[in-house]
Amino acid sequence: MTDLLYSEEEEALRAAVRDLLTDHCPPAGVLARTESDAPHDRSLWKSLAEDMGLAGLLVPEELGGQGASHREAAVVLEELGRAVAPVPYLTSAVVATEALLACGDGELLSRLASGRTVGALAVGLHTGPATGVRTVRLENGALHGELTGVADAAVADVLLVPADDGGLYAVDADADAVTVLPQTSLDLTRPSATVRLAGAPGRRVGDTGPAVRRALRAAAGLLASEQLGVADWALTETVRYLKERKQFNRPVGGFQALKHRLARLWLEVVHLRAAARAAADALSSGRDTDVTVAVAQAYAAPVAVRATEEALQLHGGIGMTWEHPVHLYLKRAKADSIAYGTAGAHREALAGLVDLQAP
Repeated sequence: MTDLLYSEEEEALRAAVRDLLTDHCPPAGVLARTESDAPHDRSLWKSLAEDMGLAGLLVPEELGGQGASHREAAVVLEELGRAVAPVPYLTSAVVATEALLACGDGELLSRLASGRTVGALAVGLHTGPATGVRTVRLENGALHGELTGVADAAVADVLLVPADDGGLYAVDADADAVTVLPQTSLDLTRPSATVRLAGAPGRRVGDTGPAVRRALRAAAGLLASEQLGVADWALTETVRYLKERKQFNRPVGGFQALKHRLARLWLEVVHLRAAARAAADALSSGRDTDVTVAVAQAYAAPVAVRATEEALQLHGGIGMTWEHPVHLYLKRAKADSIAYGTAGAHREALAGLVDLQAP
């Protein structure tokens, strides 16, 4: 029987990541960074990826990684979601890494595992595991075309680009023939960009089909853990605020109507934790992975969005201000709700997987 409870090692990992984020990723700092020209926190990424070795959690030890499982990566993502940390962990340490694991490119995997190289799969953030991907044109050994909605492309050193010959190509993001144009993103902590290739040289690392499918399935499954972190922060902070905020000389949280709303939200977050843990364990063990990931994503997005909407509303006037961080969490939850497939798309995929089609 699968044990979805956190192990001692996972709790120790959580404590270490949370301590680091508490010290180096306060809400005021995240907000200030989103208002600057450099939304990504490279110093925090160095601490997480290089100093703590978290970029290589999914990479085998013989390639310079930690040889850990998706369960450990899920714990990290919970804490990053709780802090809406502006680092490319999901896009580089999970998505790009999973794609390269499918391709078996040890050299590039070692570079990503070290944390000194950031990778990004050049596929739109909205693309789900069962969705076709846009490709660029391969002509005389060079890549031509445009790909939009690529998350964290602005901070990537290497882009993994799908081409029309069925290959996945590693492209140097700093090459003269590569242009990365920032797009207006709802989520200020995970900006997306358009990638334009005008005859860019690339090295084929593998086949697009299996690599992208593996990467996006892992992304969808572990995204649920990030959404759990976002929702859990929203619930915890709202409960704390309602205990302190007084109206008619009594804590606002004492009113029965608000107790009912919070109790319902608590149940939904508990269910989300179970779904997210199941997805991480399924990715780690390889058992019923497609079904478990689809279940997690069908449930996660609506809960995270509702939790952050409730947090904003129940914080009253202060929640509507730019200075309060709740809007960062709401935007992350809304952006995550269409990332790697919508809840509706995952429900449709689930119906096909269990042979339960609509009449």
